[in-house]
Amino acid sequence: MKIGELSKATGTNIETVRYYERIGLLPAPDRTAANYRSYGEPHRARLAFVRHSRELGFTIQEIRSLLDLSDHPDRDCMEADRIATSHLVQVEAKIAQLEALRDELARIVGRCRGGVAADCRVIEALGNHAMCDTRH
Repeated sequence: MKIGELSKATGTNIETVRYYERIGLLPAPDRTAANYRSYGEPHRARLAFVRHSRELGFTIQEIRSLLDLSDHPDRDCMEADRIATSHLVQVEAKIAQLEALRDELARIVGRCRGGVAADCRVIEALGNHAMCDTRH
């Protein structure tokens, strides 16, 4: 399949496909006589893996490590578990941070009484971090 077909099959932007090739996440495809890239099912499957991993928030380096494990199916999967567990810890920390941010914003917005900007509690709170109840 051509790059446009691969792009459609995986929902990946063409420039992103080229980028993944440049950085080695996706192997370079064969070329046709007319010098078009010619992708096969292994490219589609690998790109789908990369795309799904990115959607889950894994970094390029983490994906590179996971692909290396995938390319060597006889290896122990403890490294994959370590990578995924570490990523989960990071996601949970971000969620906690976002929840604190949401609560603080709700508190600030809840103080708004309308009126003129000079008396605005939102602007006052944004201008004075000491008015916040939580660290964010």
